[in-house]
Amino acid sequence: MDYQNRAGSKFGGGGVASSSATNADRRERLRKLALETIDLDKDPYFFKNHVGSFECRLCLTVHQNDGSYLAHTQGRKHQTNLARRAAKEQREGKKDDVGQTGLLAGTQVKKSQIKIGRPGYRITKVRDPVTHQNGLLFQFQFPDIAPGIVPRVRVMSAYEQTVEDPDPNYQYFIVAGEPYETIAVKLQAREIDRNDDSKFWQWFDEDNKEFWCQLLFKTERDQRFSAVPGLAPGK
Repeated sequence: MDYQNRAGSKFGGGGVASSSATNADRRERLRKLALETIDLDKDPYFFKNHVGSFECRLCLTVHQNDGSYLAHTQGRKHQTNLARRAAKEQREGKKDDVGQTGLLAGTQVKKSQIKIGRPGYRITKVRDPVTHQNGLLFQFQFPDIAPGIVPRVRVMSAYEQTVEDPDPNYQYFIVAGEPYETIAVKLQAREIDRNDDSKFWQWFDEDNKEFWCQLLFKTERDQRFSAVPGLAPGK
């Protein structure tokens, strides 16, 4: 900081600094200190917008250069907001958003996991001896499934998937179990009977790492009259 050549000062002596000069010197010292201690690449609130300016996602402020942003991080406003965010996350039981940058700051990001291939499977046609309903029995092998993970199933309509052109005559039986790839079995678009646990059930054998699932389709009569009140299911 230049303490010479000020109005009212002698040559070689230091004059009284104005308030603007003092503030400029303070911002410069804070900027240099921040450059030595802060890595902007790891700052979750630092974001460079499309016009080349720098934004603080925590305080919603815009800065023309990185020095201005670094000086802002050492200011009272930013430090107060950091303390408020830490207190809020502590109350809600959240972990620090380490490694999240830009627009992802403050949001939960699903961790990507390396897939190890598709599980083995076997599909058997079954028929209920009483109701004569047709169905399928699925057997999936997950020998290297992640600890504590139980495979999950879901029936997806043709309009929910994006792999094939939607065909209303089909639906998809989805099975997922990390770290294996999610697989789908293409089925006829017939209504699945979920009224009885003995008709639609699933079970995971943790010892043999096998996942079993059975589903039975409703008969044509049940599908046609299922919405009629007071009508008992056909036998």
